[in-house]
Amino acid sequence: MGAEKIKYNDEWVLVVDDEESVREPLVEMLKHLGFRADSAANGKEGLEKLGKEPSYTFLLTDMNMPEMDGLELIGHVKSDYPHICSIAMTGYTKEYKYMDVVNAGATDFINKPFSLEELEAKVKRAVKERDIRQELSRLSITDSLTGLFNQRHFYGRLKDEIKRSERQKQKQQLGLILMDLDNFKNFNDKYGHLAGDDLLQKVGVIINACIREGVDSGYRYGGDEFAVILIDADTDIGRAIGKRIEKAIEKECGIGASIGYANFEEGMRPEDFVGKADEFLFKFKGEKKSLGLRS
Repeated sequence: MGAEKIKYNDEWVLVVDDEESVREPLVEMLKHLGFRADSAANGKEGLEKLGKEPSYTFLLTDMNMPEMDGLELIGHVKSDYPHICSIAMTGYTKEYKYMDVVNAGATDFINKPFSLEELEAKVKRAVKERDIRQELSRLSITDSLTGLFNQRHFYGRLKDEIKRSERQKQKQQLGLILMDLDNFKNFNDKYGHLAGDDLLQKVGVIINACIREGVDSGYRYGGDEFAVILIDADTDIGRAIGKRIEKAIEKECGIGASIGYANFEEGMRPEDFVGKADEFLFKFKGEKKSLGLRS
């Protein structure tokens, strides 16, 4: 990613320094470069601001501060806000070593006094490194053919959603759809694997279009098998989404799909949850066969 492609206005920087004569000029410098920026007078105030809107992407913090020093603040940020990049700044180079700061969770280290150009260069490098990490992370959990999440991410996400559901006082209903394509092997044999890949890509687009954006999530479970995790969805919502996917696949791809749906029940392990949905999928496929439909 080239430096010219960095959108400074997408970044929101929080400057934390106990000296107003330092932090306010820094905020103005960052704004002059095109960043959005705000400030806090100490580590505790900084933590409070980080827990509220706006959604900060960068922390620029002094190291030598009363009550909570920069190392402690960076440690909290690394633990509670891992998406935020931290850059430490200090004039006390002998007191804080570079490796100590990096080990605490900082992305980089800058010595006072520093120029506007030096600060910009540090932030640019941090943005590029962060974006590369995010892209690599995205690729590691994405199925390259369909654009859906992959099976590895499916089980990780399912475990997280189960834990979240069990922690909530007012339980949100968690739903799961498992589905596969009817006679996909025959389709591959007849039209070839390139046509089969094209079909799977279309199914990925259909699933993403039929689920609730930013709420539910779709996965390629393997081969022609797919899964959808449904958040705060009762049986009626789950079955409606499943039916919508099934009809869209039949209409746009000319092939049938079999759907299995399950709701999470307290005490279920992830494999139990998947097994319940799979049981209903198997039952549905059996009903299709008994009616003489393809499955």
